[in-house]
Amino acid sequence: MSASQRRAAPATGASAASGPSPLTQVVKFLGGRNVLKKSITSKLDVHEAILKGLPGGVLNHMVKHALSMKPADLGHAVGVSIRTVQRRAGSPQKPLSQDQSSRAWKFAEVLTTATDIFGGQAEAERWLTAPATALEQRRPIDLLASPLGVEMVEQLLGRLRYGVYT
Repeated sequence: MSASQRRAAPATGASAASGPSPLTQVVKFLGGRNVLKKSITSKLDVHEAILKGLPGGVLNHMVKHALSMKPADLGHAVGVSIRTVQRRAGSPQKPLSQDQSSRAWKFAEVLTTATDIFGGQAEAERWLTAPATALEQRRPIDLLASPLGVEMVEQLLGRLRYGVYT
C-alpha cells in the first residue's frame, strides 16, 4: 500500500483489501471527475456539489451505464421524466436542481450498496426493479421517490446484508 493510500484509507473507511470505498463507487457511477467536473473525496464535497447542482451529464452517464434498468425507472427515481433525460443529453453542463442532484446521488448510493450485497450491478438492478415481499410487493426503485421510501429501501438492504429477511 502506498503512502497516499494509507492516508486515504482512514478518511474513507476502506482498506486496500476491501476495494474502492462506497464514495468512490458512487462517484464512478455518476461519471467520475470527467462528468462531475470536480474531485469529490469527502461527504462535505458531496454536500457542496449537491448544493450547486450536479451537472446534467450525470443523468446521461447513469442511463448509459445502467445494465438492464429502463431509463424511465431511473428517471422516476431521480425525479425527472425520460424527456428531461433526453433534453439533458444536449446540455450536460446545465446543473440539476438541488432536489434532482440529491436524488441522483442517493440513487447511486442505493445502487452501489445493492451491487455490493448482490454481487453485481445487473443483480442489483434486477432487485431494484422487482417487487419485494418485505416492501409489500412494491418495487424498491419506486420507493426512492420519497425520503421515507429511501429509508425503507436502505433498511431492507441493511437487513439483507446481515441475512435478516423479515
